[in-house]
Amino acid sequence: MRENFNYISFGNWDRVQGDAQDITMNRGRMFEYTPADTEKRLEVLDSSATAFLEGLPTFLCSEVEQAAGSVSMIIKFGKVRNIVSRSKEVSAEFEPIIDFGEVSFEDIDTIRSVFGVDQFQLYRTHWAVRNGNAAEVLSRLKKVKPELGGEVDPQIIHADGAASMEPPPRDKKILGVADSVESFLKILYDQAEKSGAEAFFRGHSKATYELTPFLLRKWDNGDWKFLTNEERISKELLIAHYEEFQGDQYCFDRLVRMQHYGLPTRLLDISGNPLVALYFACAANESIDGEVIVFHVRSSGIKYYDSDTVSCISNLSNLTYQQKNEIDLNLDSDNFNKTDVVGRLLHYIKSEKGFFEPRIIPSDLGRIVCVKAKRTNTRIKSQSGAFLLFGHEATLPDAGQEGIEISRVTVHNKSHILNQLNRININATTVYPSIDQTAVHLRDQYQSAPPALSD
Repeated sequence: MRENFNYISFGNWDRVQGDAQDITMNRGRMFEYTPADTEKRLEVLDSSATAFLEGLPTFLCSEVEQAAGSVSMIIKFGKVRNIVSRSKEVSAEFEPIIDFGEVSFEDIDTIRSVFGVDQFQLYRTHWAVRNGNAAEVLSRLKKVKPELGGEVDPQIIHADGAASMEPPPRDKKILGVADSVESFLKILYDQAEKSGAEAFFRGHSKATYELTPFLLRKWDNGDWKFLTNEERISKELLIAHYEEFQGDQYCFDRLVRMQHYGLPTRLLDISGNPLVALYFACAANESIDGEVIVFHVRSSGIKYYDSDTVSCISNLSNLTYQQKNEIDLNLDSDNFNKTDVVGRLLHYIKSEKGFFEPRIIPSDLGRIVCVKAKRTNTRIKSQSGAFLLFGHEATLPDAGQEGIEISRVTVHNKSHILNQLNRININATTVYPSIDQTAVHLRDQYQSAPPALSD
């Protein structure tokens, strides 16, 4: 059982200095730099989630400020209480126990070693739940501020002796367990029809995999794997293979092509064909339960490749991580569209849609939308492909969100299901209709049995 602590950071030092005890955090900044499983358990912020957060030791910090020869930040230690979750923000009260004041460090790496964070987190307003022992953090801070040892020592003893708390269980809706194609289809047909919605599917060969685009995946400690370099990796691929993207009219088209070639993007593949999703759930990790995720998406909310909302979200990929950090979705529309970073985003949108007016709706930029793409490659055609496009600071709860309802089917007996699917021509050749995948499938299918050993 792992120990955890809250790490709350603000770029505005006034939010941390003095007797400030009120905390207000944008909803989109909640649980950034939090391990994925912990985030999924807390993201609905119900009473069990807030009780868990209020029971954790908490570090309230400012973002790092650099001066000649040193770096510094304000640090306080205490508890949070009276957490209230709203649609756009979360408020709470901070109860200080130790005020370390402004603490100076030799360099960024020293601060990173104290809290166990990456460099980007130190320059980011957010609320993270970190895996780690708060007593160890306090011990490291005591070395920097030995004059506060009398206050720190009792808290080290208390934090070190405190029992680890488990976050609440995840909210997954499991429809049933399938061990054959027949049982899988029966589970789907036994569900009530959803009027006004279209069904999509996605297969995971491990039921523990997250519904997260490649770009938004995290390391075990909650740090981003790829998001901080989204703009760079996209442009590097364009530079190296510019001719491959000449036929793409929109940024979304380029993201689809990049996804096809395995580049991390903010797209999550989904399929209109449940048997294709079942194939993916069985195609690897034979001894581990797979999962088919069922999405019922409100028909009126489905977008197409040329949608203005899709252009706005897709072009986030052209902004640097620092620029994306400047986006404030809580601003009203007029002030939002006057900000420098939105002006930069509009520049990219206008490069594909010259008629586009500077009237981006802030909430649209933070949405997750289902998009039907052009069927420009054989894989999209064969998999009846569509995509979930993730907006700024967007996460998808286990149970879904408004307009996207999510349920799951657990998958056993994968080898048997793969044999059944092959009999109806669903295999690597038809799901991945490229010559290399066809060759591998034919090789495996027609390989002779090894000769019997003679006595």
